[in-house]
Amino acid sequence: MNVAEILKGKGGRIIAARPDDTIESVVATLAREKIGALLVREDDGRVLGVIFERDIVSGIARAGAALLKQKASDLMTRNVVYCSPRDSIQAVMERMTERRFRHMPVLEGDGLAGIISIGDVVKARIGEAELEARSLKEYIATG
Repeated sequence: MNVAEILKGKGGRIIAARPDDTIESVVATLAREKIGALLVREDDGRVLGVIFERDIVSGIARAGAALLKQKASDLMTRNVVYCSPRDSIQAVMERMTERRFRHMPVLEGDGLAGIISIGDVVKARIGEAELEARSLKEYIATG
């Protein structure tokens, strides 16, 4: 299974913030959408960075409530790691685990195809394991 199959089931909806949005606005969007990360994009769609829940928690630990008035561009992670729709679930899971993040944008050509989470990856992997188990049980039962 690959990333394209996850996006097929999940869709390619991308929720983003603008670089001048306040962290307060970013937090409101994360809560409303029940997500753990937001891409930070220019008006032309170019990705500048990503804000993870962990960035916000760390920022509050350093700056307190004053952080909420800062801009998304002040807090975002600038080195965005992407995957491709052709990447395997296993490869993406390894990259997420190695880099210690739970969300990864999917880049197809010059454009974004969507964003996947570790939850999406684990769900896909469980689906694969269940299919393998069913296939083995059928093979044993008919063999």
